[in-house]
Parts: sequence; structure tokens; C-alpha cells
Amino acid sequence: MGLFSKLKSLFVRRPSIDWEDLEALLIQADLGPVFTDQLLDSLRARGSSLRLEEIAAATREQITKILPARAAPLRRATSGPTVILVTGVNGTGKTTSSAKLAHMLQRQGHRVLLAAADTFRAAAIEQLETWASRLNVPIVKTHYQADPAAVCFEAHDRARREGFDFLICDTAGRLHTRHNLMEELGKIRRILARKDPEAPHETLLVVDATTGSNALNQAREFQKALGSLTGIIVTKLDGSGKGGIIVPIQQELNIPVRFIGTGETAEDFEPFEAASFVERIV
Repeated sequence: MGLFSKLKSLFVRRPSIDWEDLEALLIQADLGPVFTDQLLDSLRARGSSLRLEEIAAATREQITKILPARAAPLRRATSGPTVILVTGVNGTGKTTSSAKLAHMLQRQGHRVLLAAADTFRAAAIEQLETWASRLNVPIVKTHYQADPAAVCFEAHDRARREGFDFLICDTAGRLHTRHNLMEELGKIRRILARKDPEAPHETLLVVDATTGSNALNQAREFQKALGSLTGIIVTKLDGSGKGGIIVPIQQELNIPVRFIGTGETAEDFEPFEAASFVERIV
């Protein structure tokens, strides 16, 4: 059930606004306490006789002010391949998102190379290899428990040698609380920077829309460990009323959403647009 439907049921029970119930609904929608306080202050200033449609419209307007209207284009390398590092915790859809992003770029006419840098799980290598075969995207892979940084190093050599436009490195899913695994991401970044001082040109964090406030905690820790996240990929947005957590991520960390995943197929992946997103969750 989306936020508008929940607001509607709230108004069915009560003829006037119950501010505490409204606050609870906004928090449950993962919009965060900062946004909730700002919106409630704005609504209270208008009085207590607001109609449901006015509250919904104000919520949409406030979210739209915070989020960029549309995703910025991917930053490109000045020479050689553009390197995209895809990160995130286990179970967010990271490997699938890497493959979908490769497919989207390939449909735009770019030559794309995938690097299976998640060597902690043999299944992850196999999963990315299956996607690569299905989508006809070349892949660099190695054996289970190999050095992920070495995989990225080799992949960059091939991408430059063979004239690929993009190199997408799918890294291991890791708990943001595991210091040694987060340190390894730093090693991958340093190795890539030896090949190109600007690399990686994009570092994208994959978050699951259904995980709520935990996604904000993940973004905080990955931002801290890596020094810079250039964007978010939000997955599992095929359900209604999900994804509000991107609002506090944008407000607190200024990390924009770049892409969204809305289903299981390769085509269920698209650049973020605020207007359609707001209509989806409110």
C-alpha cells in the first residue's frame, strides 16, 4: 500500500488531521525524521482543515524539491575506459544490477566489459557469467577466492587494450560493519587508480528499497569507507510505496539516486526520474 492509500485510510477513520498519526505514517514510509519534521511544520502553518489531496500534494512537492529532477549522466573517462565500481551489502541485487547496467549501456551503443570481482562466493562469479552470456556482454573472471583487486587490474588492461567504453566491476557483497572487507574496497580503488588516476569514475552503492532505515546506515558506512559515493542504485522498486529512504540519503549525505531496478528482467532498469518516482511512492 502506497503512502496516499495509507493517508486515505487515516482520513476515513478521522474527519480532521491527527498530527501524531500523520507523523507515524511518514516515518513508516522511510522518509526520515528530518523530512517529516519539515513537512509537518509546513502543513501545520496551513491550519488543521487540510484535505487529503492537499497533504498528498504537499508531500510530493517537498520530496521533489529535495531530489534531483533526473539522474546526472555518468561521468566519463578523459581517455580509456570509464570505470564503474558497484558496491553494496549482500542480497541487495548488486550483481544483477551490474549486469542490467551493462545491458543498458550496451543498448545505447557502448562497448561494455564486466569484471567478476566478487570472488568470495563462487556462486557470484557464476551468476555474473550467466548474465554476461545471456546479454552477450564480455566478462573477465577468475577462480573462487582470487584477489578481487587483481581481477579489476586485469580487466582494466583488457578494456584499454580492446577499446571498451565502460568497465563495470561487480565487487563482493559485504556487511558495512566488517572493517576488513571495507578495507578491501579501498585496495580495489587504489589498484584502479594506478591504471587511471581518475578511476573509478563512478562508485555506485546498491540498496534494497525494502530495507528502510538500514539502507541509510549502509550509505553512511560505505561513504565513510570509500570517501566518495557518486550515486545510488535502488532495487526492488516493483512493489508500491517503497523507496522513501532515498530522501534522507539525499538530505543527509547528498548522494543522488542514479538508477532504479523495478523487476527481474534485464529491461527492468532505468535512469532515475524524480517525478515518476514520487508518483510511485506517494
